[in-house]
Amino acid sequence: MHHELTSMRESTMSAREHDGPALGGERRYCVADVFSADPFGGNPVAVVVDAEGLNDEMMAAITRWTNLSETTFLLPATDPAADYRLRIFTPSTELGFAGHPTLGSCRAWLAAGGVPRVPGVVVQECGVGLIEVRVGDGDTLSFAAPPLLRAGSLDPALLDEIVGVLGIHRSAVVSAAHVDNGPGWVGILLSSAAEVLAVELADSVHAIGVIGPHAQGSDAAYEVRAFFPEGRRSIEDPVTGSLNASLAQWLLAEGRVTAPFRVTQGGRLSRTGSIEIDADGSGQVWVGGVTTVRVSGTIDDSR
Repeated sequence: MHHELTSMRESTMSAREHDGPALGGERRYCVADVFSADPFGGNPVAVVVDAEGLNDEMMAAITRWTNLSETTFLLPATDPAADYRLRIFTPSTELGFAGHPTLGSCRAWLAAGGVPRVPGVVVQECGVGLIEVRVGDGDTLSFAAPPLLRAGSLDPALLDEIVGVLGIHRSAVVSAAHVDNGPGWVGILLSSAAEVLAVELADSVHAIGVIGPHAQGSDAAYEVRAFFPEGRRSIEDPVTGSLNASLAQWLLAEGRVTAPFRVTQGGRLSRTGSIEIDADGSGQVWVGGVTTVRVSGTIDDSR
């Protein structure tokens, strides 16, 4: 969300803004790497910077073409409190919120010249409302975790189903809960990071997050893996902001961890995801990590 011209809220963030919406041709485009200081170690998100004038069908087509887990589209804000508006697409649907697309798009907006109303704080407008993003030192960005849309324990039949697709015994589950902040996440706590890394998932219609603690003295507190349905298959996400946000809210509420702490994710996919979790005095959870633009250029949607 950091790719836009100086004032996306005022216009479409390109030289064409004075001529009205861009209806075809070249638009600024980038790919950001989120949640890793290592080049190509995090989770990529494609960002169309000058997205005004694109209809839903074209946004969906571009997303299918990039073939990444998410592609986002930066637009002028409709809420006066926001710096810009973001739409987030997967190859099969549109999301109201997602974590790594939020940070990657914010980095794109800033890199394109975006200047937030409040220094050091970018306000994103998206499907779930307004999301604050803090600009930290270096390339670090952190988003304020939105409230959970659904929490609480799982129905026993659902837990049995999820245990089955994870290929584990029911006795291996330390705790389980709905941790849905938009994508529909279900959280499963196991007793160790090693058990998390050993999971072999069967295809499922559920978005499942699995988390387990690293050994005492490790650099990170927890290991996370995220699985979500895409068509008829389950896909593992390399590093997942929304899931880490909701898992942190759950574990903090249960008193299983104290903030700040660090989570690693992506090891099974040869990624080096690193997510920093913090909570302020009001209890607001913040989810952050290094976010860098790795690809910059234009995308041409003309016939």
